Amino acid sequence: MSKKKCLVFTLLLMVPIFILAQGFELPKDKKFQRIGFELINNLIIIPVEINGVELTFILDSGVSKPILFNLSESDSIPINNVSEVTIRGLGGGEPMKALSSKGNVFRLGQARNLSQDLYVVMDRGINFSTTLGIPVHGIMGYDLFRDFIVEVNYNAEKLKLHNPELYTYRKRRNRQTIPLHVERRKAYVKGTVLMKDTANVPVKLLVDTGSSDALWLFPEPEKGLEIPEKNYEDHLGRGLSGDIFGKRSKINGVQIGDFKLDEAKVAFPYRESFQGLDSLGDRNGSLGGEVLKRFNMIFDYGRGLVTLKKNGNFKDPFQYNLAGIDLQHNGLRYIAESIADVNGIVKEDNADTFGNVQILLENKTRLSLVPEIVVSGIRAGSPAAEAGIREGDVILAVNGKRIHKYKLQEILNMINEREGKRIKVLIERYNTDLLFTFVLKKMFDDE
Repeated sequence: MSKKKCLVFTLLLMVPIFILAQGFELPKDKKFQRIGFELINNLIIIPVEINGVELTFILDSGVSKPILFNLSESDSIPINNVSEVTIRGLGGGEPMKALSSKGNVFRLGQARNLSQDLYVVMDRGINFSTTLGIPVHGIMGYDLFRDFIVEVNYNAEKLKLHNPELYTYRKRRNRQTIPLHVERRKAYVKGTVLMKDTANVPVKLLVDTGSSDALWLFPEPEKGLEIPEKNYEDHLGRGLSGDIFGKRSKINGVQIGDFKLDEAKVAFPYRESFQGLDSLGDRNGSLGGEVLKRFNMIFDYGRGLVTLKKNGNFKDPFQYNLAGIDLQHNGLRYIAESIADVNGIVKEDNADTFGNVQILLENKTRLSLVPEIVVSGIRAGSPAAEAGIREGDVILAVNGKRIHKYKLQEILNMINEREGKRIKVLIERYNTDLLFTFVLKKMFDDE
């Protein structure tokens, strides 16, 4: 099974926060706004209109203010009342310059904010679109969670933004409502982790929809939060201030309310990735999308409550990058395919190519402009690394399937199908096609 490298978007602002009276609101007689989203790599991707321009954002409960990035030459968006600021996010890099903008109009359906603060990061190196496989222009979170009761249906890929004044709690079976602690624009829940070699340990965890990972814990041996003996070093993700590394392992389980997840995947990030934080306080880690997607949830920041209900993802096994390969889009390439059958009769071909740009040559050959998928990272000692695959290799096919018709997540699933699976990867390196074979191994030996 697969899990692509995790993305983490939690941001620490290094400038004063000015609270404005204006916030998001619905028309007075409207109880809620329904919004469809895409779930990609455990992240919620939503449509957002900013000053009349349609964009896509990650819904990130760990971010204080909306942040806009990844503006290409073809993007044009007016922003208002601009000044320069310095911001810092997770990762080991340096603080970066950004623009602070006030008085922007945000719309999500009929939900709107006529005076929204916005931060614009100008660094072109910050581009999460390549690792998600779709254009993503920014992240936002707290302002929506503050102004609405936010219902997240991971199964149906739907959000409901409820008007808090018109919302009524109803008792329903198989749901549990637990305290949600909102502190400094971030939300936390209390739970228990079941460590391998110690007793159950109570923890306070950041609820982070902007992380695609499962569970992060900060090593604190004196509290029983010790890295298990069986672990490996891994690239855990990328924040706004750079890459995040740490140790990955698994523990006996994690429990939130009455819900328990056994054999939970866990990562212990290195502390240098959090050097921009003044203090972690009594926080012990975070819950990311690979745990959160197992529930349909109702966030009520105003009352300090969150309601959980198991969904169809609850019993899914945790996903590991068994092959040890990270992939990303790297521009576009042309591919040529024959569309004639053996008798020379041209077949009608309605196959949807990912690039959606096609040229027909004499009705016999189709040139398609498709994304180029490259190996962006490879874990030392992994099956793919031992087979000889390198960073920068262009992926052409997996197990005989040409990958240009598949989404990035689907390709990763093919490469990481299951333990013991033999994987054949056709790559291009320096204009030469090479075939590599490896077997997916267990990440941890059975105990």
